[in-house]
Amino acid sequence: MGGNTVAPLDLSNLRWRKSSRSSSYANCVEVAFIGRAVAARDSKDPDGGKLVLDAAVWGSFLGGLRRGRFDA
Repeated sequence: MGGNTVAPLDLSNLRWRKSSRSSSYANCVEVAFIGRAVAARDSKDPDGGKLVLDAAVWGSFLGGLRRGRFDA
């Protein structure tokens, strides 16, 4: 099999932050910055899966949120 492989990132010592707009400390997304990338996790499951995105992709996602793109 060809293709690209990505080395696993050590996310154990990151400084995770919650939004100041979060109304509950138990039901929010936490983010941490890793150089030019952003990691996100569910605050209810800090040992669970994490999503790591390039900073440009994260910025695009935040822009969509601000414009209401994902509103129901």
